[in-house]
Amino acid sequence: MRVLIIGAGLGGLTLLHGLRSAGIDARVFERSAHRAQQPASYGIHLNADGLRALHACLPAENWKMVDAAGTSVPLIVRFHDPRRGVLATIDKRFPEDTTDPITKRRAISRGKLHEALLHNTRTEDDAEPLVHWGKKFTHYELRSDGVRAFFADGSHADGDILVGADGSNSRVRHQRLPGLQRQELGIINIAGRVPLAGAVAAALPADFTDGGINNVVPARNGWMFLSTWPSGDPDNTDVSNGAAEYVVWAWAGSGNSYPQAVQDLDGIQLKRLVTERVRDWAAPLRTLVDATDAATITTVPLRTMPQLPDWAPSRVTLLGDAIHNMTPMAGIGANTALRDADHLRQALKTGTDPVNSIGVYETAMRHYANQALALSTRNATNAALATPTNRTAFRALLRASATIPALRRKIFGPSI
Repeated sequence: MRVLIIGAGLGGLTLLHGLRSAGIDARVFERSAHRAQQPASYGIHLNADGLRALHACLPAENWKMVDAAGTSVPLIVRFHDPRRGVLATIDKRFPEDTTDPITKRRAISRGKLHEALLHNTRTEDDAEPLVHWGKKFTHYELRSDGVRAFFADGSHADGDILVGADGSNSRVRHQRLPGLQRQELGIINIAGRVPLAGAVAAALPADFTDGGINNVVPARNGWMFLSTWPSGDPDNTDVSNGAAEYVVWAWAGSGNSYPQAVQDLDGIQLKRLVTERVRDWAAPLRTLVDATDAATITTVPLRTMPQLPDWAPSRVTLLGDAIHNMTPMAGIGANTALRDADHLRQALKTGTDPVNSIGVYETAMRHYANQALALSTRNATNAALATPTNRTAFRALLRASATIPALRRKIFGPSI
C-alpha cells in the first residue's frame, strides 16, 4: 500500500511517521518550496489526546525532541473581572496531566513541534524523499487500482490512498466533499503577542504567567484571552527578543462591534482600538496591551466547519483543518488533527481493505470532531456574541461557582 499525503503540517507529518512505523509506504507533498516557508504562528497546548497520538506515531528520536521542546503547564482556567481580580478558577488537572511521562500537558511552539516532525524525513538509503516540497496539489483522479494526484508543475503521483491534510482551504476537500464549506461566525479576534520581560513581566501577577488559560470577562461586550508560551521558534519566526516566554492575547468581539473594514486596519490602528477598550481595566492588563509591538497585532476572523454529516468512504480521506477546521476558542484544533493521524494509522494498519479502513477512521473521527467543533463554536459565541443579560448572568454564575464546589463541578466537570 502507498499513501499520498497532501500537506506537511502537523497532522500530515505525524501520519507520515505513523504509517511508516507500521510498515506502510507513505509520502508527503507540500506546496511550499521548503520548510522555511512555513508560516509563523503561536504556540499550542498539547493535551493527553495529542500527546498519546504523537507518542504512538513518532520514532523514539522524534518523540524525544517533542518532549525536550515542550514546557509542562497546568490545565487551569481562570475567569477575571477586568478591574477586581479573579471571578473563578477552574482547576481541571488530572493525574495524567502532571505525572504521566507521556500525557503530562505541555506548551510548545508550533515551530519546534514542526521541526521535530520533520526530523528523519530524509535518509541516506531512501532514494525518494519522504517529503516532496514545491508540489502544489491541483486535483485527483480515482482509478481502477488506486488514486492519482496531480500537481501544478505538471507532475503526478500514484497511490492506493490519498489523504488531504492541506489545511482549512483544502483543495482535496473541495473536490471530495464540495458541499462542505466553512461558516463565518460574525466574530473577529484582534490578537497580539509580547515578550514576558521588562514592564510586562513586572506588571503581570503569577496567575497570568504560569501557562494557565486566562479569560478576562468585562461586564458588557468583548472578551480577552491571554496565556504564556515558550519562545524559540526555528526559522526566525520568534519575535520575543530573547525572552524565555511570551504572552499571547486576543480581544474577541462581534464583527458589528468594530469599525467598518476593521480587517483593513494596520497594527497601530488595531492597537489603538484595543487600548481604548481596556482603558478602564486594571493596570497590568493595560500594560500588556501598551507594551505589545504593533507589528504583531492582527485581525483573525473566526470561521468553523459545520457539524460533519455522514458520507460514504472512498480511497480519498481528510484530516485536521482540512475536514474540521474550528475556532481557537477551545484550544484543541491541533490536538484533534494529531488524534486523526493516529486513528487513521491504526485503521490502515489493522484493516485489509483500504476503503473499509477509511470508513472505520471516518466514523470515529466524525464523532470526536463534532464534539470538538461544538465546544469550540460554543466558546466563541459565548465570548463574543453574548447579550448584556447573558453576560451579567454568566459573571454571577462564575462568582457563585467559586464558592460552591458542587456548582463548579456541574458547570465545568470534575477536577482534582
